[in-house]
Amino acid sequence: MTSPVRCETIPSHHDFRPLAGVANLQVDLRYASVANFMGRDMYSPLDCAWAHRDAADGLTRAIEWLARQRRDARLCVLDALRPQRVQEAMWAALDGTPLTQYLAPPAIGSIHSFGMAIDATLVDADGQEFDMGTSFDDMTELSHPALEVGFLDAGALTAEQLGNRHLLRDAMRRGGFNGIGTEWWHFDHGDRALVRATYARVL
Repeated sequence: MTSPVRCETIPSHHDFRPLAGVANLQVDLRYASVANFMGRDMYSPLDCAWAHRDAADGLTRAIEWLARQRRDARLCVLDALRPQRVQEAMWAALDGTPLTQYLAPPAIGSIHSFGMAIDATLVDADGQEFDMGTSFDDMTELSHPALEVGFLDAGALTAEQLGNRHLLRDAMRRGGFNGIGTEWWHFDHGDRALVRATYARVL
């Protein structure tokens, strides 16, 4: 496994790219604000607007595909690099509750902490988010892609909301990302086991 690196050294590390350097990408890091399940800024004074260069390249491919499909849709990143120290703080806040299903245990490591996971949504030309049926960080089953068909049948999700989720997933898949069953916004770039075994964790 590659030796871990501290978040403070990321700007000089050749394996990471700033999100600001990805063309036509909107960035709204929710953990650098209070608009998250923790209700506080988890990143300051750290600069977490970065991704591993492999994931950044994937974002470029996803953006290019999306532009060909929907001229009115843009990709917006809600979270990318999440240092291990932040993951530990989040886990401590939820430890002992069923909500830990939404976090990777710090001992294993979140793919976010390798710069290889992206939380994303779609926005229109004015920067308004597409309706995905729930907000980011909604820790209920309505956020689960694995349960969408049932919620559609029950009327809890609309065809438009589900279509928006499908468009987001299709774009991210074109960039080499894989979604998960519990969060419509979360995407890993590549195989999790391979990432944990071969990429540098950011502390």
